[in-house]
Amino acid sequence: MTSPDFRTQVSRRPSEAERDRALDVLRAGTGEGRLSHDTFMHRMQIVLTARSRTEIDVIVADLPPRRNLSDAIVRTVARCSALGVRLREAWHLARLPGLRLPAPDTKPLGIGRSPLSDLRFDHDTVSRRHAELRYVGDSWRLSDLGSRNGTYVNGLRIAGTVCVRPGDHVAFGSLHFRLSV
Repeated sequence: MTSPDFRTQVSRRPSEAERDRALDVLRAGTGEGRLSHDTFMHRMQIVLTARSRTEIDVIVADLPPRRNLSDAIVRTVARCSALGVRLREAWHLARLPGLRLPAPDTKPLGIGRSPLSDLRFDHDTVSRRHAELRYVGDSWRLSDLGSRNGTYVNGLRIAGTVCVRPGDHVAFGSLHFRLSV
């Protein structure tokens, strides 16, 4: 005796993100005048109580998202504007003075305004004991030593120790450098 073969279609419940996307399409359709308020309310209720993705697809099938010419223009202008900013940043980073990373077998490099620092900067924004650069394991580590004006790596202020590589942009107070080997 063989058991009957019960193959049931398992429908996947729609996620909250799928419901939100469908509601966005409905809102856009209402805003563009393609749906009345009553139709929007009825369809919204169906989307919120849908038990399968198919139910949601049927509700928004007649409202494909439209791509406006104005949206394309805005995206193009934004990309062009961002290109200018990225070019300026690349030009600025390329012109930074280089700071050579110490050899892997040397002692830690103390950075600061103090005469006892290995790398001394006589600048008001650099603390007496500002930072320390050392080679640990197989990478260089830069540590901020509680400086007042901060130590930055690639534009982000660090707290504690972070790994650095050649090409990274570092700043001690308002003095900026590009790390090199």
